[in-house]
Amino acid sequence: MKTLATNQVAKSYVLGNEYLYTILRKAADRYLGGETLEETLNKAVVTNGDGFKSSIEFMGENISEEIKAVTATEEFIRICESIGSLKLNSTVSLDLSHIGLDVSKDLCLDNLLKICAAASIYGIEVNLSAEATHQTDHVLNMYKRACDLTNRLGQNVLAITLQAYLYRTRDDFNEIKKMPGRIRVVKGAFATDEKLSMKRGSKLNDAYMSYVDQLLQIGHKCSVATHDHIIQQEAKKLIDHYRPERHLYEFECLHGIQQANLKQLKEEGYMTKIYYVYGKEWYLYLCNRLSEYPLNLFRALEDMISVN
Repeated sequence: MKTLATNQVAKSYVLGNEYLYTILRKAADRYLGGETLEETLNKAVVTNGDGFKSSIEFMGENISEEIKAVTATEEFIRICESIGSLKLNSTVSLDLSHIGLDVSKDLCLDNLLKICAAASIYGIEVNLSAEATHQTDHVLNMYKRACDLTNRLGQNVLAITLQAYLYRTRDDFNEIKKMPGRIRVVKGAFATDEKLSMKRGSKLNDAYMSYVDQLLQIGHKCSVATHDHIIQQEAKKLIDHYRPERHLYEFECLHGIQQANLKQLKEEGYMTKIYYVYGKEWYLYLCNRLSEYPLNLFRALEDMISVN
């Protein structure tokens, strides 16, 4: 599934085939905020009312045309303005390849700065998502360039995602933690060469927890972005030990996955956040969700054959 997720031919075929689009969209619906921003905002309002933070992302990646990158940027600005006008407790997330990273680094930087300017008006955090390993250097370099520029303007809104399964993350982390932006720690969702990353298991869990431990110890903004119950429980112990201010940490889960665990964390008094994605570019997202846990595949089959 991870290989299919990055196969552009397969993606184009599925999204361009009316029957496949309709049937697979039923499986994707479990994980989507909707196809429109308005649908997703309605869910975020409910989420906030229930005591959760939210994050909103307009889905898309690997854009190769400037006009599409500009259009996506305009949509992210609209997200910021909508969050601000509704006074939502929400952040914005995006892939740099959605706003022009593959077209031009200067275009991408310009688009990112426009989004940050809109977000800073309302104090909204903008989180840069992790992308496939061939993009890692580009994403981190863009983050550093944009942080330098936005910090000079007093727009300290940028955050970054680091993937614990990559061996290189140890060195990346030591540099990135010196910067003020929140570090969102994920295990890693992309197919990689075995020389580049760890397999799922205790070694990866230990690496993940070491990053969380260091961030909490130094009082750095941190997002524990995982559905792994064991890691959530270990992170709780660290939070109880270090007692960081509430705005410095959060437990984050994707909409539609392990919501009961996140609800329990919220009821225990921990900061929690639900991550919503929306749009029609859901192919990659669905593939990644199905690859994470065998039961998700059976749930997808159930969703696809449902008459509702």
